[in-house]
Amino acid sequence: MKYLIVIEKTNTGYSAYSPDLNGCVATGSTKEETEFNMKEAMEFHLEGLQLGNQYIPHPQAYSNYIELKAPLSATI
Repeated sequence: MKYLIVIEKTNTGYSAYSPDLNGCVATGSTKEETEFNMKEAMEFHLEGLQLGNQYIPHPQAYSNYIELKAPLSATI
């Protein structure tokens, strides 16, 4: 199965979560490390659900970008 993960920049590196797997998160100092850690966390999470005879959620989340024009007064 293919699950969506979201990776976000933090003050100390990166964090990741999957909208389809509640409570499954990972961190890392780089995007690549975070993605690797998240894959391991997801495998562990799903194994735990299976061992506990719990429901394995099917992937449902998806992502897309929506482009908007920034207001002229916007500053970053």
